[in-house]
Amino acid sequence: MANVIIEIHGLGNKPPKNLLERWWERAMIEGLKSNDYKAKLPKHEMVYWADILYDQPLNQFEKDAESPYYLDEIYVRRPKLFVREKHDTRKKVVNFVNRQLNKFLLNEDLSLNYSFITDAILGNYFQDLQTYYQDDSVSDEESAIKIKETIRLRLLKVLDKYKEDDIMLIAHSMGSIIAFDVLSFLANHIPIHTLVTIGSPLGLPIVVSKIADEQRIRNNGGTLIATPPNVKRWHNFSDILDKVALNYELGDDFKENKHGVKPVDYLVENNYQINEISNPHKSYGYLRTPEFANVLNEFILSERLTLKQKFNRKAIVFAKRTKLKMSIQRRKVQSWFHRKR
Repeated sequence: MANVIIEIHGLGNKPPKNLLERWWERAMIEGLKSNDYKAKLPKHEMVYWADILYDQPLNQFEKDAESPYYLDEIYVRRPKLFVREKHDTRKKVVNFVNRQLNKFLLNEDLSLNYSFITDAILGNYFQDLQTYYQDDSVSDEESAIKIKETIRLRLLKVLDKYKEDDIMLIAHSMGSIIAFDVLSFLANHIPIHTLVTIGSPLGLPIVVSKIADEQRIRNNGGTLIATPPNVKRWHNFSDILDKVALNYELGDDFKENKHGVKPVDYLVENNYQINEISNPHKSYGYLRTPEFANVLNEFILSERLTLKQKFNRKAIVFAKRTKLKMSIQRRKVQSWFHRKR
């Protein structure tokens, strides 16, 4: 049985799938090396869903900063000098705000009070999440299904592909909501060795209420918010400055599953910075933290492969890297012709 990493990205438009997948890989490798782990990444695959909501991906060769396809946050290595002040006061404030929000917005049955407030927040700051929770549809030649179901099926298909392997599922931002929904409602028969959530908004009242709503529909009125039954380990990583992960203690919100598993929360320092501008929500920064690298290393070391499996894996990695290099070169040529017009 091989180990495999499945990744699902978060909010907003993204660069092309193969490039995003490569940058996640680089961030994880950087984290392993900088923390002196010798383990090599197993096979990994990105579940890419930005193309469902956006007509074309972000372009790293786009020079016009006003273009909707301009990519301002590429993968870069951690800055040589990254000094973070202590935020003990902020932590106390965030904890207080979270308690008050839950009291103000959530009823005892986890239904939502003052939905107009959360609707306004979603519309202004989390448009992808608003679309996910709306009844908007996308069409193909045979049917029209909800965007939410289209996105979920992307993840379900990849999980099913690797159901005979040991799976580490890494979910960033809104991707953690998609992952939780799929594992709870569609793929609870597929064992998950390790679930990792990074920069997750799962603890926000609007998200908790939406999960509870679906639980009521599927479970004849039950609203137990618990770790999906097929998850054997759940690690949740948050930066105290990450506004998307405002409620960073998921262990208080999700009860144990049948394996006695609930989220293990880590406050980490997301050191992503580009052009001297920090982004404590960026996936690359989370993927190279010492705490994540430790969990990743333990997962990798749990694998036992045959010689044939090892050879096949090396061949696949070589083919993917060759394909990525050709894709990047093709986009460079296309970008050059575009500028010459």
